[in-house]
Amino acid sequence: VQLVESGGGLVQAGGSLGLNCAASGKFSSIDAIGWYRQAPGKQRELVAIFSSTSSTNYADSVKGRFTISRDNAKNTVSLQMNGLKPEDTAVYLCYARVRESWNRIAAYWGQGTQVTVSS
Repeated sequence: VQLVESGGGLVQAGGSLGLNCAASGKFSSIDAIGWYRQAPGKQRELVAIFSSTSSTNYADSVKGRFTISRDNAKNTVSLQMNGLKPEDTAVYLCYARVRESWNRIAAYWGQGTQVTVSS
C-alpha cells in the first residue's frame, strides 16, 4: 500500500494551503484515513482524521481553520488549511489504516510534505 501526498509549500500567516493524499495498492477497504504532523523537536500529533465510523476528529488547535474531506471512490483524502499560523509549520503526513484481508488490518504512512508558514 502506498500513500502519495501532494500540496504543501510556503505561505504567509493567514494564508491557505491544500494537501492531498492518494492511497493505492492491495486492500479491500480503508478503515481510517487522515493527517498527522510533526514539527522539529516535537512529537507527531494528530491533525484531522476520518475514523472507522467515518466521523471526523480534529486537533483542538486546528478546529475551525482546517477541513478534512475524502473521496471514497478515488481513495483520497484532502486537507484544506485556512488561516494558517506559524505554529502550523511542520511536516504533514498522510496516515491510513486499511483492511488487506479478512483477518489483516495494517497501518501506513506517507512520506510527508512540508508546510511552512512565515510570520
